[in-house]
Amino acid sequence: MLVQNIANLEIRRLGHTDVPAIRELMVDVVSRLASQELFAMDDEQYLNAHIEEKGEIYGAFQNGKLVAYSALAFPGWSESNLGREFGVPESDLTYVAILDATIVHETVRGLGLQRYFHELRERRARDNGYRYLYSTVHPDNLVSKHNLEAAGFVLQFTRPMYNGKPRHCYAKCLL
Repeated sequence: MLVQNIANLEIRRLGHTDVPAIRELMVDVVSRLASQELFAMDDEQYLNAHIEEKGEIYGAFQNGKLVAYSALAFPGWSESNLGREFGVPESDLTYVAILDATIVHETVRGLGLQRYFHELRERRARDNGYRYLYSTVHPDNLVSKHNLEAAGFVLQFTRPMYNGKPRHCYAKCLL
């Protein structure tokens, strides 16, 4: 299990016992967003699947309390594989990883956690042999757009996704 400290926060890979805390943090933070369109919420089934077999989730803890998390998805041939949206051939879909949701509580924003999570997830994708890295973000989420672009992601297109919510779709080749 990876454990690091950043700005007095403990960063580690999360497990199934952390799923209720992940969900609680997500619901709490999303409830205060200016628009519910900004974030597509995940249910506990999705989170449990992405703890191990379909991805990895990392969390930041402050005094033992989860204050941020970030998911890296390995969609394989599933319907949720964004590679199809980007024109990846079916034969290469197993090389696609997705920078999925990142939630950061207001009390720890501005510490560079999203940028750190981008670097960590990209490193993990490379270490696991993935070649393509994709992410989506709401067009009004300026901080997330800036952080993706600073990490070398390139905007490819914008379209409705996640039940009609507008999304910018970003790509980065890991070859």
